[in-house]
Amino acid sequence: MQLGMIGLGRMGSNMVKRLMKAGHECAVFDLNPAAVKGLAGEGAKGAATVADFKTLLKAPRAVWVMVPSGDATEGMVKNLIDTLESGDIIIDGGNSYYKDDVRRAKMAREKGIHYVDAGTSGGVWGFERGYCLMIGGDKETVEHLDPIFRSLAPGESGIPPSPGRTVQTTADLGYLYCGPNGAGHFAKMVHNGIEYGVMQAYAEGFDILKNATSEALEPDLRYNINLPDLAETWRRGSVIGSWLLDLTAMALIEDPELARYTGFVQDSGEGRWTIQAAIEEAVPAEVLTAALFARFRSRQEHTFAEKMLSAMRNKFGGHVEQHAAKG
Repeated sequence: MQLGMIGLGRMGSNMVKRLMKAGHECAVFDLNPAAVKGLAGEGAKGAATVADFKTLLKAPRAVWVMVPSGDATEGMVKNLIDTLESGDIIIDGGNSYYKDDVRRAKMAREKGIHYVDAGTSGGVWGFERGYCLMIGGDKETVEHLDPIFRSLAPGESGIPPSPGRTVQTTADLGYLYCGPNGAGHFAKMVHNGIEYGVMQAYAEGFDILKNATSEALEPDLRYNINLPDLAETWRRGSVIGSWLLDLTAMALIEDPELARYTGFVQDSGEGRWTIQAAIEEAVPAEVLTAALFARFRSRQEHTFAEKMLSAMRNKFGGHVEQHAAKG
């Protein structure tokens, strides 16, 4: 199948490579000519402008937008609505606010253009591991794009079905049609809200372990536990094992004191949106709210827990926090 990709950052470029490896034909565009040239050298068709990009694709065109959420995505979607033709498809794979998807889908529909929102999880590891996809839009359009989603998803990655699960769906391959426009990014938004909470739990736990050496404690109650080894132990048979714990263990091996991190922790926006949705639905979300507020606090004072959060974000997404630690 043919797909156009706009936005060749860490995830966009790796997604193109994964699709080409699966036999799909890709056209690419980015504001950075070097990124376009690099993928063109690997077999993609590169374009210098959005107008040129359109000519590289056969109708009905499918264009995946993988640029930063907010103004960049808004501008690009509007540009594509003006440039593409009836029957073409726009896929927003970034971290857009789901209410914006509903609005943009209506804008696109006025010109006969289909709009799909694809919540995408996988970070910098997606090329190897595949991308977990949560998809919203018209079901017929999503089914048309199935070869793309199937190639990007992890597929049969060695994870067996949950005990008692007898009906296999695309969920068993790592991607799911969640419903009409906005549903995909709504699911991804809650996914990231949960991610905040899980990360905060690990971070606080390791902070307690780190401070067990405190001289404020009675000598008999001080423990100097090897944190890299403990994380490695927990990866094997523990009920709190997870990919985030795997990445935590990697970070501690590389830098047991996390000296390269300041503890300044960003939030991408989805944690805030998750809490807003909880408020609108009158759903208590104490843990997720506290995890979001902890990130706010991290920009004022820094603990080992916040350095741990920075380390995990760097490991799964390649995120480089502001105010890097100095020598």
